[in-house]
Amino acid sequence: MFFDESLVKDYLIKWQDILRLKDWDIKYELVDVEWRKSGDIKIDMTDRKAILLINTFNPKQTNLEALVIHELLHLKLWGMDQMLEGLLYSVFGEDDSDPKFNFAYTEFMHILEPTVEDLTKSFLTLGGENKEISFGRVQKLVDEELNR
Repeated sequence: MFFDESLVKDYLIKWQDILRLKDWDIKYELVDVEWRKSGDIKIDMTDRKAILLINTFNPKQTNLEALVIHELLHLKLWGMDQMLEGLLYSVFGEDDSDPKFNFAYTEFMHILEPTVEDLTKSFLTLGGENKEISFGRVQKLVDEELNR
């Protein structure tokens, strides 16, 4: 992914407005070390502040605008995410070695991430400057298999 830091700021401003997150203070930080994620968002619901983390070292996501949208959608859905996580903890406890907890939490994540990604693609199609879908993670798998 060609990285232009000014685009991060532009996309953050644009999509914060579109997603109705203007009442949040959001800044971004660039991560230039080995990291397994393309991006993440850390959230302080009490103060309505968030920090968007963007991997510039080895991102799997090749569309910067889609990455910003994806992480902002996690912010938008944060309340529901935390409510469901709390429900899982109250029903199954917090022992991650418990197979029942592990199953429920894994299924929750297998629903959350594809839903956020589908919404990201929808918003990108409707209002994105770069409508190209990233094949970063799956392309890496193909490349690894072909280079064996």
